[in-house]
Amino acid sequence: MKSRMWLFIGPVSVLALVGAACGGQQGSSGGGGGGDLSGTIQVDGSSTVQPFAQAAAELFQEENPNVRITVGGAGTGDGFERFCRGETEIADASRAIEAEEQEACEKQDIETEQVPVANDGIAVVTNKQLQVDCMTTDELKKLFGPDAKATTYKDVNAKFPATPAKLFTPGEESGTFDFFTEEALETDAEQRTEGVQTSADDNQLVTGVSGTPGGIGYFGYSFFEQNRDKLNAVAIDGGEGCTPPSAETIQNGSYKPLGRQIFMYPSKKAMQRPEVAEFMRFTTENAPRIAEAAQIVPLTGEQVSEAERAVQGLSGRQ
Repeated sequence: MKSRMWLFIGPVSVLALVGAACGGQQGSSGGGGGGDLSGTIQVDGSSTVQPFAQAAAELFQEENPNVRITVGGAGTGDGFERFCRGETEIADASRAIEAEEQEACEKQDIETEQVPVANDGIAVVTNKQLQVDCMTTDELKKLFGPDAKATTYKDVNAKFPATPAKLFTPGEESGTFDFFTEEALETDAEQRTEGVQTSADDNQLVTGVSGTPGGIGYFGYSFFEQNRDKLNAVAIDGGEGCTPPSAETIQNGSYKPLGRQIFMYPSKKAMQRPEVAEFMRFTTENAPRIAEAAQIVPLTGEQVSEAERAVQGLSGRQ
């Protein structure tokens, strides 16, 4: 597994397009916008959430340069492990926290709450030369399921080409893996292992699919959006017809069953520190603009209100 870690110690000009998000923060609670905050915040977890967290950190530091924020992308599962050991202040997750993870946190007296930060979908993608426009969830099971035997696309559907299928997917540490296997394959976090190359690094999956004839894989929609010149997106038929992944279909809920929200989980104890509380307040208040900067599907207004209520509850501010 390859973990990626970024350290933000200054403003980044690429986010100038969302600089307006910094406006109106002067005099806000916790000292945001005044530059008086200091400290270190460690964030780790989902590689899908990582671009959002990176963008939030960079934008926040334009006003608070004395707050150092590290953002890792080890995967949702590994991120929760670190978080529940008390090693990080915030866990990024592309799925909800699981019961055993919640129990591990409780054993360390770590309280948290789910904070939605953006919408996302899992994109099933293929090599540019492969023409598979739509797949049903049953066809996904024939290709990716734990008992799948298909070696060519024609084995999945007689109308598909006879091209050998080469699979590239996230590994078991990934929340995207968990969500895909549970929602699309309807398994308990299981998929085929034979002939599958896995990686915790979504960029490696992009390289594998785009560079391999017959390549197919899945990862967060934002990574497809950033690499659409190299990949084809497969529309998914979850029982209501073929629906392609897009910002619109993900946000309106029609991209089934692979649409989802993505989250941050702050520690309640850490939220008593002003720099952490202000960072999460800033992040949720500006979540739609941050999501657009990170090329992730933004929250709706109702979802932003839900996120703000969760942050207020964790910080003790109502």
